[in-house]
Amino acid sequence: MSQLRLEKLNKRYSEHAQVIKSLDLQVNSGEFIVIVGPSGCGKSTLLRMIAGLEDISAGSMYIDGTYVNDDTPSERGIGMVFQSYALYPHMSVYQNMAFGLELAGKSKEEIDAKVQNSARILQLEPLLQRRPKDLSGGQRQRVAIGRAIAREPKLFLFDEPLSNLDAALRVQMRMEIANLHKRLGSTIIYVTHDQVEAMTLADRIVVLNKGNIEQVGTPLELYDHPANEFVAQFIGSPKMNLIPASLIKAGATESVVRLDNGKQLVLPICTPSNAEGQSVNLGIRPEHILWGDVGESQYQANVMFVEHMGNETYLYLDNGNASEPWVVRNAERSPISAGQTVGVQLPAEHCYLFDGDGNAFQRLIRKQNTH
Repeated sequence: MSQLRLEKLNKRYSEHAQVIKSLDLQVNSGEFIVIVGPSGCGKSTLLRMIAGLEDISAGSMYIDGTYVNDDTPSERGIGMVFQSYALYPHMSVYQNMAFGLELAGKSKEEIDAKVQNSARILQLEPLLQRRPKDLSGGQRQRVAIGRAIAREPKLFLFDEPLSNLDAALRVQMRMEIANLHKRLGSTIIYVTHDQVEAMTLADRIVVLNKGNIEQVGTPLELYDHPANEFVAQFIGSPKMNLIPASLIKAGATESVVRLDNGKQLVLPICTPSNAEGQSVNLGIRPEHILWGDVGESQYQANVMFVEHMGNETYLYLDNGNASEPWVVRNAERSPISAGQTVGVQLPAEHCYLFDGDGNAFQRLIRKQNTH
């Protein structure tokens, strides 16, 4: 297990192409860190910088307190698993797993012990004499992981390792990687664009955007307490709905907003007095929107499209004001169909509020009375 510390890390390809921007990050020993973000945000570049496959333009990197900027990939003691399996097709599974150890000058006895141990951990023992062409996608990825394990690295780096697998195999491999982390207690840094992988595997998630860290926290911290609109909409699928509003009364324990249809809503959110009168965005997640009879609802909306998922229903609503449809998740089957008009309620206790720069105001979580 190893610690990793990044201080003011920068990656610049030219004066106008800065991919990583003065990034600070502390990864604790034995932690499973998942880095997420949109395409082009710098996830894979950051991972390659940690591995030593990309030069560091500025800043410092430390592994277990040792400065490693100038160390080669082999000197850093890192095992990396790529999106492509990168297996040698003419070699057997055993040979693929042993190759890196042979290059490192290990003895035959040591190589055999480490390969056999890796194969046992990943249940690859019956496959050791097969070649990659005779393996399934999931088995090939296990071989790639086994090759990294055999080297006994200080850090494991995973670069979207499951993106080439079908849905069923991804679920299986997620469980295998989670169990691997528990067995080895290793420090893992894992890059993915898949939110399910991030939410289910991570001890902490790092949300990256245009080379900057937007927020770091546990999966539920990011889901329940996003620092800004970017995190709020990136973490969670379907994404959080945003509704234009005006802050007409600020307060330390309650704030009043005027919605885009003129109606007012009192929120348990703390806002400073100098924010009063500003344009804001109200956020609410799809599972928290209530819908039904028009009655006393805050909105009337037209059902544009319905997705029947079996155990739940997604509604796409147009209220005439929003730039894109609202998404509502109904946790059961529903006979609703496109073309109907429904009433919509926004429960205040589930609402978020973001200022003009997209930063979140503090939500005040009210404790429920358990008596």
